[in-house]
Amino acid sequence: MAVGITTITTTIMTEFSLIRLLAWLSPAFPTGGYAYSHGLEYAVDCNDITDGDSLKIWLTDVLSNGSGRNDAILLRHAHRAATDPAALAEIVEIALATAASRERRSESLDQGKAFAAAAVAWANTGLPENAPYPVAVGALTGMHGIAEDDAAAAYLQAFTTNLISAAVRLVPLGQNAGLRVLAALEPIIVATAAETKEATLDDIGGCAFRSDLAAIRHETQYTRLFRS
Repeated sequence: MAVGITTITTTIMTEFSLIRLLAWLSPAFPTGGYAYSHGLEYAVDCNDITDGDSLKIWLTDVLSNGSGRNDAILLRHAHRAATDPAALAEIVEIALATAASRERRSESLDQGKAFAAAAVAWANTGLPENAPYPVAVGALTGMHGIAEDDAAAAYLQAFTTNLISAAVRLVPLGQNAGLRVLAALEPIIVATAAETKEATLDDIGGCAFRSDLAAIRHETQYTRLFRS
């Protein structure tokens, strides 16, 4: 009888972890992510991104060598420090210090605040104040016992989906073309999640310079639909 109860309990906890992760990283979760293009709007405006192929190349670089990779590292360390307020506060400072531009900093902070406010529905979360988005996600998933690897992979998939959605509206691309890009990027998402598993906070950095410059130049772009 005890064995049966243990099995049922494990199954239920696994299902709770899954549905919470799906809810928190769903496009419907009110973080305001739809309003940000992460510099993509400038890249489209200057013809760096003109179709599905150029979008795939751009996002591959962002995921492997830019902010996607950095966010995954920050998320993993926040997940491990979920019950250590001092360590979380240090990770918040590092995340803010390594933002590549004013808009990148604002994008991450605003979504982090919105995420923390919405997550109160799952009881008082105890998330650090002014936590950038990946730090807030990492801390909350850690507090709720969601597996770190699952959280990192799901975050990167949601990050990628949001940028593809922005490109579908900006280029414009058809929905099917956007989905083909998402499917093609699955190996990159999985590889980035795996590569960051052993990364330290000292490994934060990158060489996706075109993406960082696009975020900086977006600040003064004449016509803008997105906030970043």
